[in-house]
Amino acid sequence: MRRVAVIDIGTVTARLAVADVEGTRVVRLAKSSNICNLGEGVAETGRLARTAMERVLSCVGAYVESAREASAEAAACTLTSAARDASNSPDLGQALSSLGLEPLVIPGEVEGALTFLGVAQDFPDQRILVADNGGGSTELACGTLGENVLDLRFARSVNVGCRRLTELFLSRTDPPSAADVAEAHAFARGLFSPAIEEGGLRSGGTSAPSTLVVTGGTATSLVAVRDELEPYDARRVHLARLSKGDVTGLEARLASLTTDGRAKLPGLQEKRAPVILGGAVALSELMAQTDFSEMTVSESDLLFGLSIVSVLTLEGRPSPVVWKPELRSMR
Repeated sequence: MRRVAVIDIGTVTARLAVADVEGTRVVRLAKSSNICNLGEGVAETGRLARTAMERVLSCVGAYVESAREASAEAAACTLTSAARDASNSPDLGQALSSLGLEPLVIPGEVEGALTFLGVAQDFPDQRILVADNGGGSTELACGTLGENVLDLRFARSVNVGCRRLTELFLSRTDPPSAADVAEAHAFARGLFSPAIEEGGLRSGGTSAPSTLVVTGGTATSLVAVRDELEPYDARRVHLARLSKGDVTGLEARLASLTTDGRAKLPGLQEKRAPVILGGAVALSELMAQTDFSEMTVSESDLLFGLSIVSVLTLEGRPSPVVWKPELRSMR
């Protein structure tokens, strides 16, 4: 068994996991998460804001120290949608390198494959559709994980995320107008529909996935708000189910509230209040386009898949997602 640290820097959150991996299974994993809002303003400017990069660097510096204190053998660091979109992301990459990391901006398809690898551990030998709904994009991946064999039939990154929808449509008034919410839905529908058609992802088809599994802060937050989880309890959220009625009802409730009103909801992190409606719109539209009546929410995610691939890389073994991280020693 080997211990690694993995850091993922997304559009909204920066996350750390310290994982013990044996073979291709995560035996133990401890996660930390902070809302740093790296993607703040990127949809409008195409650049990472200096203050946003400073928030990320402060957070990740602490993560590196935590990884060393936890006796992790090595660390991997990935950046996703906001860094893919921003013209000045190499500036952030240089600063992260100075902290002792080898940061990689990964393509959306790699992000989706890593997430699928992590999520599918709970669904062996089942054809599932995994949706990783983040701040700037949603990664869709469909396939089956058998014993040591990953059959990933389809992976696409779609530029529909909670912060992107918020900045483009849902921040003109507080709360947003019904017309602005409808415009956000139309935008999400227009991007989801061709990807879902191409991948044959609609429920009920002869080769369609049997289950929709969703990961990311929006999905876990919707469960927490529905069940009024204070404090947050990952054990109650992991593999919980949200019906289509749950999601549309929560979306309507969130749309009726100001940002301050949402921040007061039991179960919702205050820092997620500005973008949670955008996430609900994205997931509502995803369910409508795939015609699934419910989703299963997973706490497993890219961090799980990245942990597995990091250990395989350390051991010189092939990666099931045909991609390898750059690792830095933590010792």
